[in-house]
Amino acid sequence: MNTTPPNNDDAAAATEAAEAAEAAEAAAGRLGVALATALPSERLHAAMAAGTHPRPEYVAVLLERCAIEPDLNVRETLTWALMRHPSSITVPLLISETRSGTAQARSQALHTLSKIGDPAGWEAITPAVLNDSDEIVARTAWRVATVLVPEGLEHELATELGAHLGRGEHDAKMSLSRALVTLGEHAAVLLDGIAENGRGDARLHAMTTLLLRESPDDGYEAALFDAELRLMLTDAAGGAESSVEPNPQPTVEGVPPAATGDPDDSDSDSDSDSDSDSDSD
Repeated sequence: MNTTPPNNDDAAAATEAAEAAEAAEAAAGRLGVALATALPSERLHAAMAAGTHPRPEYVAVLLERCAIEPDLNVRETLTWALMRHPSSITVPLLISETRSGTAQARSQALHTLSKIGDPAGWEAITPAVLNDSDEIVARTAWRVATVLVPEGLEHELATELGAHLGRGEHDAKMSLSRALVTLGEHAAVLLDGIAENGRGDARLHAMTTLLLRESPDDGYEAALFDAELRLMLTDAAGGAESSVEPNPQPTVEGVPPAATGDPDDSDSDSDSDSDSDSDSD
């Protein structure tokens, strides 16, 4: 029979831990209720409070709301609140969230990882997100990848992104151009090659990106217009050169030009003269 008296300190610690866990669960529950209210202003206020007074138990609640929050300002405040928590807690959960079945959850998790800027977030940049079927997710992934790419992998990333040149709608092309511009020299050789030897939309997109890189303050639309004009003039000049006929050989009066091509051509000319004579007869 154990006759050792109970340790009052251990019992007190267990009670304290249980009370803390209960308080944490209650706080997370209150935050969840506040983030689900109808008014965006109230949801924004709740997200702000969660960031101002961070608690580990808030992280899961904030992530859950990121996946469904319809208001942009509230989503940005949710991201800010997550940034206020330790990255050792948030980053692993955000990486997991980038594999969610909900597109908004993936894009918002990627966006938040870029804001936190922890190099560990690079784990989220996979071929799956760079080629996501949801355009918004893919565009976010391109941007985030250029922020988190480790030193030495920039060229590989540029090649991966370059495969998308010419694809998608206007906004997707603009996002890709901006991402490639961010990679600087690591994307330059790739873009030069496609702009010079590529075809169709990919060629135009590469040229647009190069011009945007040269004059980023002019914006994407100006770069696109300039690229269209340059390629049109280049193609027109190339077509004109290919359509020019060889210069005829100079002749001296009374001396026929040197024969070219088939030697029988001279016979044909004689036959032709004979025919013309016959016609005149």
